[in-house]
Amino acid sequence: MQQFSRRNMLAGFAALSSSALLSPPLQAASTGDLVDVHHHVFPPEFAAVARLHTFSPGVIDRWTLQRSLDEMDRNGVRTAVVSITQPGAFFGDVGQARALARHCNEYMARLRTDHPGRFGFFATLPLPDVNGSLREAAYALDELKADGIGLMTSVGNHYPGDAVFAPLFEELDRRRSVVYFHPTNPACCGAPIPYVKPPLIEFPQDTARAITSLMFSGTLVKRRNIQFLFSHAGGTLPVLAGRIEQLATPKQKAEYLPHGMEYELQRLYFDVANAAYRSAIAALTALVPLSHIMLGSDYPYVPIEVTSLGLTRLGFSAQQLQSIRRDNARALLPRLPT
Repeated sequence: MQQFSRRNMLAGFAALSSSALLSPPLQAASTGDLVDVHHHVFPPEFAAVARLHTFSPGVIDRWTLQRSLDEMDRNGVRTAVVSITQPGAFFGDVGQARALARHCNEYMARLRTDHPGRFGFFATLPLPDVNGSLREAAYALDELKADGIGLMTSVGNHYPGDAVFAPLFEELDRRRSVVYFHPTNPACCGAPIPYVKPPLIEFPQDTARAITSLMFSGTLVKRRNIQFLFSHAGGTLPVLAGRIEQLATPKQKAEYLPHGMEYELQRLYFDVANAAYRSAIAALTALVPLSHIMLGSDYPYVPIEVTSLGLTRLGFSAQQLQSIRRDNARALLPRLPT
């Protein structure tokens, strides 16, 4: 595999820059069959705890299931794959995390049952409690028929490649699971710039840290059966990919990048929530096949149209838009309604 090349990145920018002149006008989606893989819900017990710890408690207070459905209908979204937002189920107490994870997963499973065709879900786990997470993953996948497992990019000072999480990824590999990562505020940094909220910069950086952690721990090489899905076009990782490969040690390259950085990244999947911008998409499409890119909205933090309609400004053909906004998600998540 050819080493990651700056030429690929430049080609992506050039293609999108020229084709943007031919983009269809911004218009509402009308097909009613789109799939949103990054869509948050707030089960009652989770909301009661989360509003005390998140950056946008007002968003939680305003959310209702009916507003989610109305937003989906306005934007032609047939199915939303719902998940729990950051920081996940763990707020410092293991027992509480186990109970919250079970509450959230059963709530999301009921949404799918009560509203046929409208919802799938990524089950949440009570990490960093690995034993509890193994039990909850088995329950969610076997009994609730979750579409995959939803994790945070970090939990406390632990990143997904840390050895403590190895038993979980071994089991998810055995099950050939989809594992979806949502960014969070890293414990290491808090808010290094007090007047810049962490979601602006720290969340994208934490996504890059999570991917790099999985890569240089050997998890990506060892766990080939897991299909990894990352939010927000991979955060800053696509821009840093060339630098990471160049500066990796020969030992790291031999053990963790045996086929090169580009090969490893092309195996991953990405949603483009709040990333439908020419620079972000050019960086991502320079590295990843279009079949591994899919619509995500980050609703209710971001309106669905910001991303779904934003994609129409970037010069994609009608067939490419259909792949990103529908077909790729259905291929990755075969339980979703057709």
